[in-house]
Amino acid sequence: MSVLAAATLASGMVGGASAADIASMPVKAPAPVIEAPSPWQIRVRALAVLPHDGGSVDGVPGSDLSYSNSVVPELDITYYFTENFAAELILGVTPHDIDGGGSLSGLGKIGDVWLLPPTLTFQYHFTNFGAFKPYIGAGINYTVFFDEGTGSADSLDVKDTFGWALQIGFDYMLDQHWGINVDVKKLFLKPDFDVTVNGTPLTGTADLDPWIVGLGVTYRF
Repeated sequence: MSVLAAATLASGMVGGASAADIASMPVKAPAPVIEAPSPWQIRVRALAVLPHDGGSVDGVPGSDLSYSNSVVPELDITYYFTENFAAELILGVTPHDIDGGGSLSGLGKIGDVWLLPPTLTFQYHFTNFGAFKPYIGAGINYTVFFDEGTGSADSLDVKDTFGWALQIGFDYMLDQHWGINVDVKKLFLKPDFDVTVNGTPLTGTADLDPWIVGLGVTYRF
């Protein structure tokens, strides 16, 4: 056999072995692409707004006040800075009656008012419970009172005011985007008011401090 023929045969054997080896090598599937969750989330909730009965009219001994509860729809928007830290803004309006209590019981319904209580909370979300995602939060509220009506009072003006807020709740995520939400907030809210009764101008403070209990649907973009 000539040197050239031997070299050609050897090259073919090596090439065949290399091709066989390459064909038999396992092929790894590409790593799955993990989609990062959006930082934006919204919820639509039904809220039960449950004020604490209390308050007084200045200069009227034994005066007290009570307030009606309310159930209203609400929208909130959440932005996640990280998977654990987020900020939430709630938006909604709620109507309430104001009734006299204590030495003011004879006045019955003094008036009524609508509240716009936007509340911003900063939250910590726990992420080590799977689909169950509890959170806690604290923040600030600014409540605007509008469309005051009168009952036994001649006039009523409730002053807009700031208050603090505490929060606890959880989302139970059904999939990557949709979930069920339960949320409880406590607002510390004590607005001042001016009221005129039987031609006499008076001032006072309403101790509202409402509990806000919500149930709704979560959507994470």
